[in-house]
Amino acid sequence: MDMEVAIEVKSLVKKYGNLTAVDGISFTVHKGEVFAFVGPNGAGKTTTVEILVCLRNLTSGEARVNGFNVQDRKGQQEIRKRIGVLPQDFNTFDLLTVKENLIYYKKMYGHGIDIDKLIELVDLKDKTNALYKNLSGGLKKRLAIATALVNDPEVVFLDEPTTGLDPRARRDMWNLVKGLKEQGTTVFLTTHYMDEAETLADTVAIINSGKIIAMGTPPRVNIKTWRNEDFDRQKGRKAIIRSASPNSFRSKAGKRRRCCRSS
Repeated sequence: MDMEVAIEVKSLVKKYGNLTAVDGISFTVHKGEVFAFVGPNGAGKTTTVEILVCLRNLTSGEARVNGFNVQDRKGQQEIRKRIGVLPQDFNTFDLLTVKENLIYYKKMYGHGIDIDKLIELVDLKDKTNALYKNLSGGLKKRLAIATALVNDPEVVFLDEPTTGLDPRARRDMWNLVKGLKEQGTTVFLTTHYMDEAETLADTVAIINSGKIIAMGTPPRVNIKTWRNEDFDRQKGRKAIIRSASPNSFRSKAGKRRRCCRSS
C-alpha cells in the first residue's frame, strides 16, 4: 500500500532577479516521516521552507502541503491551519512566562493542545512560570518548538532548530523530534549538521546552490562521508539516489556513492 503524501514538490524554482535561489527541485515527503533538508548556508533550504509555509511566492513549479496548493489563496488558508513552523530567528515576548506565551499563541489559532500537556511534552514543567528572557538558549528553543506545536499540527517545519545550541541541548532537541515522529507527526527539518540528519531522518535530501544533489535514506546517501568540500565539488549538479544506478560520487573515504544523474 502506498504511503500517504504530506508534501509534494515538483520542479520548484524561486528567483530573485538574476539570482536563482531554488533551481528546479522535486521531492516527496510522506506522512509520519522525518525529512531532513541538508545543505550549507545559502543553499536554498530556508527559501524552500518559506514557500511551503506560504510566506513566499514561488517563481515556477508546483508545491502542495497535505494536498493543498501553496499558490492558491484558499489552499494557503488550509495549509496554515494544519502546520507548525519554527523559524531560524524565533523570538517571543520577554516579559511573558512560558505558559503565558503559549496561551497567547493558542488563542491566535482558537484551538490546540492543552497547554499544561504541551509544557510537559517539551520538558518545561519546571519553567512554567519563568519569564522568556530568563531562559537559556536551549530552553528557549524548547519553547519555540512548543509554539510550533500549539495548534496540534499535522506537519511541523523546523528550520535549523539546533543551530547555536551546546551538545546537551542539541541532544534534548533530537529527543523532541523523535517524540514527534513517534506521535505520527510529519517533520520537515532543515540542518547543516550531517550527524543530525543521520540520527533523525527517514529521508535525506542534500541541497547545494539551489539544486538537490543527492536524496535517499541516510545509509543510501552515505551521509557519514559528506564534507563541506562535497558541496563545492557537486555545485550545480542534481543527483537522486537509486539502487540500480551505475553512476556515483567519490566520498571522503574514497568509496563511491551509488546514485544517478538526472537529465
